[in-house]
Amino acid sequence: MATNGNGMIQSGIFESLQRKIDDDSAVKDTLQALRDIVQELEKQERTTQSILSRAHSTASADVQAVVSSAQSNLDQEIQTIHKLSETASKQPYYKFNYSWSRQIQDACSSILFCGWLGGFGKGETGQLLTIEDVGTIMGVPVNLKDRDAFHLSIEEYLLALISLLEELARLARNSVTLGDYRRPQLIAQFIKDVHAGFQILNLKNDTLRKRSDGIKYKVKEVEDVVYDLSLRGLLTKE
Repeated sequence: MATNGNGMIQSGIFESLQRKIDDDSAVKDTLQALRDIVQELEKQERTTQSILSRAHSTASADVQAVVSSAQSNLDQEIQTIHKLSETASKQPYYKFNYSWSRQIQDACSSILFCGWLGGFGKGETGQLLTIEDVGTIMGVPVNLKDRDAFHLSIEEYLLALISLLEELARLARNSVTLGDYRRPQLIAQFIKDVHAGFQILNLKNDTLRKRSDGIKYKVKEVEDVVYDLSLRGLLTKE
C-alpha cells in the first residue's frame, strides 16, 4: 500500500502522477503538431495532383510547362516534409507513422510522376526515379535500420509506384485522344518492366501484396490500347 509506517500517504505519489500528466500532455502536443503539419502537406499535395492532372490533356511537346508548375508546388511540399521529419523524429517512428504514411505515399507518387514526365533534371520521358532518388529530392533518409527516426520506407515507395502505374494507364488512354500514339507504347513497356520487377519481390505487407496483384490488369489495359492502335495502323515504327 502507498502509505508509510504511520498510516500516512507517501509524499511522492502525487509528484509521480504529475510527471505522468506532464508526459501525456507533451505527447498530445506533439501529436497535434504532427496533425497540423500532415494537414498542411495534404492540402499542398491536392494542389500538386491538380496541376499534374493537366498532363492528361496536354500534348507531349507542351507537358514540361505542367512539370515545372508541379515541381514548384512540390518544393513547398518538401519544406513541409522537412518540418514533419524534424517533429516526427522526436517520437518513436513506428508508433506514429500511421498518421503521415498515406500523405508521404501521395507525395512520393507525385514525385515519381514528375520524374517520369521528365522532371527533376531527367529531361527524357519514361524514367523511373529510384527510392534513393526520391529520398534525395525529399531530403529525408530511406529505409532506416540503424536508428528510430523519420524516413521514406520501402513499402511507401512501392505503394507510390503502384499509384504511378495506375496514373500512367489512364495517361495512355488520354494520349490517344490527343493524337499521341507513341506515348502509349512507352507506357506499355514501362508498366511491363515494373510488373516484371514486382514479380521478383516476396512481399510481406498484405496491403502492398494485394495492390501489386492489380498491376497485371494495368498491363492488360495498356496492351489493349496499343493493340487497338496497331489494328488501326497508327503505331510508330521506332
